Amino acid sequence: MARDIERRAFLKRAGAAGVLGTVGLSGCVGGGGEGGEGESGGSDSTETESGGSTEMSSGSSGPEGVVVIGYPESGIQLFRDYYSQSDGSEEILVPDGLRDGAMPGQVGNEMANVTGTAPAAGGPSQEAFNSLFQDEYGESPGVFTSQSYDSVAIQILANAAAGENDGTAVRDQMRRIANPEGTTVTPDNLIEGVEAAANGEDVNYQGASSATNFDENGDPASAAYAIWEFEDGGTSQVNVQNFEGANPEGSGSAADSGPGGTDREVSVGILLPETGDLASVGQPMIQAAQLPAMQVNEANPAGISVNAQTEDTQTSPSAGVSAGESLISAGVPSVCGTASSGVNVPTSQQVFIPNEVVGCSPSSTALSVSNLDDDDYIFRTAPSDFLQGRVMAQVMAERLEVSSVSTLFVNNDYGQQLSDRFTSVFTEEYDGEVVETVGFNKGASSYSSAIETALSGN
Repeated sequence: MARDIERRAFLKRAGAAGVLGTVGLSGCVGGGGEGGEGESGGSDSTETESGGSTEMSSGSSGPEGVVVIGYPESGIQLFRDYYSQSDGSEEILVPDGLRDGAMPGQVGNEMANVTGTAPAAGGPSQEAFNSLFQDEYGESPGVFTSQSYDSVAIQILANAAAGENDGTAVRDQMRRIANPEGTTVTPDNLIEGVEAAANGEDVNYQGASSATNFDENGDPASAAYAIWEFEDGGTSQVNVQNFEGANPEGSGSAADSGPGGTDREVSVGILLPETGDLASVGQPMIQAAQLPAMQVNEANPAGISVNAQTEDTQTSPSAGVSAGESLISAGVPSVCGTASSGVNVPTSQQVFIPNEVVGCSPSSTALSVSNLDDDDYIFRTAPSDFLQGRVMAQVMAERLEVSSVSTLFVNNDYGQQLSDRFTSVFTEEYDGEVVETVGFNKGASSYSSAIETALSGN
């Protein structure tokens, strides 16, 4: 593992103490409850506190690797504290919630020992979407943008097939237009697909993020995951691997046919973070979510137009619920959102489900979403952490060749459940050792105590 040896040597030469003190929090917005995932309660298993910064190596008693599950705002301070306490010899593995290319600059370290996993754009229409996004916005699409596009495209097609702005009618068409059979629809021919759906024809949307076949929980039946690293002020994708569930063509209830309807306005909501802890990833997601509506409104197929209404979750559960209620008051039958499980769960429970409105999140991944008593109104174009926990265990054991780990996770459903899933697969299927599982609270001034526990195994 020459790459690992070289990067560890760099960290030991550079040291952490000389560069950490001068880096500010510029670019990081405070507050909130979302990250690549989000906040939904959870008890404080470890209280973080300010403490010393005595440098320590993992040594023979500590873990070879650490899984860190959290968000950029807290992650900046957590990694500052980590590099002030460790020589950086541990392999660090993080999920999508910490995929923020600005973090190394804010932390004051290249973070060369950090590897990440994230749901990727691995669908049959990935290149078509990439070109569409690049042409419209003049930049490459980011994390969860393909899932955002797919969420809105599916909702528009389902609404066109339903022939009315009614949540139950749209719900019943979601699998019918996403799962086989029917004429193949992609971002390239979305206009023809909307016209066909409005005319009552069968269509099969093949997405940018995946084949977008929904299983019985409303989750993707297959998904791609990227392996990434921090590099040159951003993140570099190392590899993409596709994973399939037990039934990759999907399953679950759906309408047998669609009545369709022409010369009408389709209504859809977009409920994503413009501000707060997820603003850096939320804004490109909003851009991607707006693209299908822009395509339809430019072409006006079968007299169909789209009214896409956008609200800001502010990366806060309470603000997300309030913004969701605003969309319901405006009469939307379906919503692309929210971005995190910490906002998605309460918004689904308090807004979408009781009002019989479809919610289709492009980035909420916690296992608790699959377990909602939702009467089939809640869908996702992002895969569940049930799959990501397996992917992370495989990467840690096989790619990084680590046999002992500790996990550091944010104290909410997302952090706890992903840590539990990783731990289960890593120990049972890869015969790995989990030294410590340590929860931490968002917004603490120091994470030294949690890091010391994770690295020392005490």
